Amino acid sequence: MNGFLCVLKPPGMTSSDVVVRVRRMLPKGTKVGHAGTLDPEAAGVLPLMIGKASRLFDYLVEKEKVYVAQLKPGYATDTQDAHGEPLSGEGKRASRAELEAVLPRFIGEIDQIPPMYSALKRNGQKLCDLARQGVALEIEPRKTQVYAIDVLHELEDGSFLIAVRCGRGTYIRTLCQDIGAALGTQGHMGYLLRARTGAFSLDDAHTLEELDQASDLSGLLMEMDMPLSHIPAIHVKPHAERFVRNGNALKRGELMEVPDEGACVRLYINDRFAGLGRMSGDAMKFDAMLLE
Repeated sequence: MNGFLCVLKPPGMTSSDVVVRVRRMLPKGTKVGHAGTLDPEAAGVLPLMIGKASRLFDYLVEKEKVYVAQLKPGYATDTQDAHGEPLSGEGKRASRAELEAVLPRFIGEIDQIPPMYSALKRNGQKLCDLARQGVALEIEPRKTQVYAIDVLHELEDGSFLIAVRCGRGTYIRTLCQDIGAALGTQGHMGYLLRARTGAFSLDDAHTLEELDQASDLSGLLMEMDMPLSHIPAIHVKPHAERFVRNGNALKRGELMEVPDEGACVRLYINDRFAGLGRMSGDAMKFDAMLLE
């Protein structure tokens, strides 16, 4: 059983909790891993790698993500979300017009100071663990990319639902706090939903209840090459199947097209996805061989 399983993670579970739960539904010994951590209190798209798909982790592209977040102007918290203790702010509301006026400041390449309550590590220790111990550290700002922020809805309590399209490593909690500060009211994040990460979206995602009801998860798996469309495809001539199955290096004459030196490509033989490889001199060498 090999492929990707897109799960709709509920709030209150860690990504590892989901991995453990899904592993219990699969044949004993099946490898399962997640392809992008999602905070425990957040919900949304969590791709899982099943079986040989785990060999493809380094080739997945997570450059673009889409989140729907609740921005709550009024006060900041120590965790930058609704689960923390209030730090500053007087509960002052902001209008939608005021919000939309400051959002252009947060579009493009921006500087963010990662939150102390995060999984980033300092000297081998997670910042969140240090924060719980009362340790305060100076954290250097990091560059991140925000492509778009759209205001979806203004709620009765004065908060807003916003959609954020951003690059990898963007902290939505920090973005909400920084937007609140720009409004002059302070702010924090209420709710977070990851709607897309790389090639995986909510349209692909299955709830845990759906997984529990499925008699066989193999029918829910996505093909191993689905999230790899950013990698060029090369076809191998049928007579070389024996070499492909053995993971042998392939000669130029065994390829229908010859890629550039060193470029990673998807390899197919007889219309089957065989793995990933790259040219080294006159030979195509496998980075990951996936045929059984």
